[in-house]
Amino acid sequence: MTEQQTPVAAPQGAPKATPPKGRKNRKKGKVIKTIITLVLLAAILGGGGFSIWYFLLRPAPVEQGEIYAVPAEIGSIQSTVSGSGNAKAKESAAITLSEGGTVRELFVAAGDVVTAGQPLYTIYSEAAEKAVTDAQEKVNALNKELAKLQEQTADLTVKAPFAGKLVNVQDFSIDQTVSSGTEVATLVNDKKLKLSLYFSYAYENSISVGQSVTVSLTSMMKDFTGTVEKINKVRYITPEGAVQFEVVISFNNPGTLTEGMDASAAIHLSDGTVAYPYASGKLEYYESRVVTTQASGPVRSFNLLNYADVKAGDVLLALGSDTIDDEIQAKQQEIAAAQETLNTAQQAMANFNAVAPIDGTVTACTLTEGAEVESGDTVIIISNSTTMLVNITVDDRNISFIKPGDVVNLDWNGTPYMGTVTSIDMGKAESGNGMTNFPVTLTVDNMDGSLIEGAWLQYSFVTSQSDNCVLIPGSAVKSVLDTEGNKRTVVFVKAETKPDDALELDLPEPEEGQKRSYPSEEDGYYPVEVVTGISDTQNVEIVSGIEAGEEVFVNYTVTEFSSGY
Repeated sequence: MTEQQTPVAAPQGAPKATPPKGRKNRKKGKVIKTIITLVLLAAILGGGGFSIWYFLLRPAPVEQGEIYAVPAEIGSIQSTVSGSGNAKAKESAAITLSEGGTVRELFVAAGDVVTAGQPLYTIYSEAAEKAVTDAQEKVNALNKELAKLQEQTADLTVKAPFAGKLVNVQDFSIDQTVSSGTEVATLVNDKKLKLSLYFSYAYENSISVGQSVTVSLTSMMKDFTGTVEKINKVRYITPEGAVQFEVVISFNNPGTLTEGMDASAAIHLSDGTVAYPYASGKLEYYESRVVTTQASGPVRSFNLLNYADVKAGDVLLALGSDTIDDEIQAKQQEIAAAQETLNTAQQAMANFNAVAPIDGTVTACTLTEGAEVESGDTVIIISNSTTMLVNITVDDRNISFIKPGDVVNLDWNGTPYMGTVTSIDMGKAESGNGMTNFPVTLTVDNMDGSLIEGAWLQYSFVTSQSDNCVLIPGSAVKSVLDTEGNKRTVVFVKAETKPDDALELDLPEPEEGQKRSYPSEEDGYYPVEVVTGISDTQNVEIVSGIEAGEEVFVNYTVTEFSSGY
């Protein structure tokens, strides 16, 4: 019989029993198994990710393509400038009405060829006729007002009315204010003297104008020859009751006679007798006039001396007047404006009875006989298109390559024309975006009329040209950096061995998925520095660096294709 033992609880305070060592070893084994499992799982996952990247996400291999290269050739090249411009007739005239009216007669129609001076139409316009009349009256009135002002200006200057001697001269000072009507001096003509005597009517028919007279001066006991200048049939009664008439005698002054001297005369009659006056008389100046001012103003200058001889027109006194000068200037401006209005009205009137202003073709006519027209209507347009103008612009980089007289190639819808430079307007240059454009005018012969107004033409002209030069495609020239960071212009030349002048370049390595831009030495191409000349849209001139016949790299050629799964 088997003995069963019942476990007994340990008393409190007794030490805890130590776990068996075999338990601890079992836990370590589990950790190791876990680590191994994770490593295996990571390996499995990593290999799967790489496979996904390799087969699905990795960039497709780049097809570098074949090298396209050409040999340098000998040829000619031109550098040209091109652009576009607008064509218009060299001569064009439009007739626009300034007033309304009624068309009475019409002599032309659109498409007719006319010559300068040929009648075009007649239009009656009462308003246009009135405009001319009113404008003319305005001009006439203003001219009269100006004439009056100019007369006032002339009145500011006091001049000698005739040659003679000044007497009774008045005193004046500069800036002295003088009124109109102020006496300046008395001017006498003492080159001749006159003598007034009375003769009996018994000699009425014996004395006549022009008769010779002997003038006697008793105080000097001298005789002078004179002439009967005037006969006045007055009735002078002497104390004795005799009736006398007046005879005025004139004679030259020898320079020693003066007014107031006593003198007598004897007139030799045709019957041989001599007629004597009733009494002697006194000598008078032949002419005497008190000179006065005709305007008022401050004294500007004077030339006045008693007994001074003057000539007709000599200035005796000059007055000033700023007011009149200003009025004259203002009036002249009014007249100029009124004359312009008259000219415009007359031109407008001419447009109502118009003639062709130029030779040409009627390109537009809006008139019909009997129709009413309005102010502002353009009724006729005439263009002379035998010579056309083409307006183009050339920038400041190329303006030096053309001058008046040069020929420019033109094209309109495939039809070639030749334009000649007639003007370059440097004064109307326009600047913008760092460039200055100059307007250039070309003339084009258009005798056949094939070029129409408003056409847009393409133009081109040669700026430079090289003949018998080395040429390669423009895309063969590359701009790169050398190993020292200097910018170089090169071409890649095919050679069996590295040329002596080949450069060492700092070319970037292409990133994954990109193809190379330049060939390598393994391809047999080497960079050689070149100097370029002029170029066109395809080729460039090589001034130095390579020779004709050398093969140069242009680019890579790649055939694009795609595939899918």
